[in-house]
Amino acid sequence: MWENYYTPNSLQAALNLLAEHGDHVRIVAGATDLILELERGQRPGVKALIDVTRIPGLDRIIYDEADWIHLGPLVTHNHVAGSSLVIERAFTLARACWGVGSPQIRNRGTVAGNLITASPANDSIAPLMALGAQLTLRSADGERVVRLEDFYTGLRQTVMRADEFLIDIAFPKPSEQSRNTFIKLGLRRAQAISVVNVAVAVEMEGVAVEQAVITLGSVAPIVIHAPTAELFLVGKELSPAVIAEAGDRAAAEAKPIDDLRGSAGYRAEMVRVCTMRALRALAAENERKGYPERPVMLWGVEEMQVEAPLPECLEHHAGIPIETTINGHHYTFESGHEKTLLRLLREEAGLTGTKEGCAEGECGACTVFLDGVAVMSCMVPAPRAHGAEIVTIEGLAHDDHLHPIQQAFIDEGAVQCGYCTPGFLMSGAKLLEERPHPNRSEIEQAITGNLCRCTGYYKIISAFKRAASIHAMTAE
Repeated sequence: MWENYYTPNSLQAALNLLAEHGDHVRIVAGATDLILELERGQRPGVKALIDVTRIPGLDRIIYDEADWIHLGPLVTHNHVAGSSLVIERAFTLARACWGVGSPQIRNRGTVAGNLITASPANDSIAPLMALGAQLTLRSADGERVVRLEDFYTGLRQTVMRADEFLIDIAFPKPSEQSRNTFIKLGLRRAQAISVVNVAVAVEMEGVAVEQAVITLGSVAPIVIHAPTAELFLVGKELSPAVIAEAGDRAAAEAKPIDDLRGSAGYRAEMVRVCTMRALRALAAENERKGYPERPVMLWGVEEMQVEAPLPECLEHHAGIPIETTINGHHYTFESGHEKTLLRLLREEAGLTGTKEGCAEGECGACTVFLDGVAVMSCMVPAPRAHGAEIVTIEGLAHDDHLHPIQQAFIDEGAVQCGYCTPGFLMSGAKLLEERPHPNRSEIEQAITGNLCRCTGYYKIISAFKRAASIHAMTAE
């Protein structure tokens, strides 16, 4: 899929590579969109990737002295979904990020990548636009700041140049009088692309709306405002009649199309419904209802962050080996640099326990731990394994003793056709590491990225509960 793979150890090194290679290179952070585009031949000119995931300091959420909140380019959706600062003041963004994909995808996919992909259905665009976000784009020649509203020029098109790196996403911290939320309509509860999404932010003066912002996703070539609905709300209380009128006005401003996920008429109606739901939640002050107090991340007991730089910049192409540790054993691969981690594990390492169910990050059968974090290995470029610690299903048992989640699957009869089982076991093992005594909600959060084609989730959930009991007894 690519010829050269670079892993710089500093921001300046990444900028230099961008300047050198121009249109033939792309930045890789999560790669959850880019890998699929490359495999489908949608990026024929891309010959090299620049992996920035090992540059320290780029994965932080920072609140500065000017009362602005900053997201670095490596801030993932899970970083945002678990941030107390974002949840407290910019809940619309936290809610949107929590609805992206699954824990494994959220551990890789970045907010910056979501913005750059520029699909109007991408969930983080509408809330950030509602929050008044701006982007800092840097190249070897300098940097510029662009309002998010001015970033998009059309469907999947932006003002970003090939030599630029999105180094910062920033927005003013909403005041204590601000209330905001996000409503997403998908075709299923998780792992769903938005049919419609709506972000609403209101500034209140007592019981009246002083300022309102409504942004709509997946109903036009780019994410748009609903200006007549925004203006209508100013100076009014959020009464049922006002909310209904605002919903009608927002629906009238949508410009949807018919596609596989919904008709234009359905989308317009759902803009009305979702806008009303958001405003009702804000009026009742229950917009956080259903949001987990401690979201399950599947990244273990510590927050996923890059602490130390690589000693030197790396380059991988044909003839340069990938050296890594898998299940505690050192491996050197002379081939496979152009593959995904999934195929490296199966074809070069011969570790076929990790399954390929969809190769699109949809089913979770390929879940592994990469440097302690659960990820979909079909969405990770193979060279990212260089110098990393990887655990696969073959590494869960120790000293001939099954992991509690493995034993529980046997005891509860949770193994059915078995194809999805390795992914469920990996998610379960990481959940028990993160939450030794998970409740049902936490179990369900942990497996939103794991698809069982036999539809036998009852036994799987029972096995997770039993595994927690076994884990507790083993710990004692």
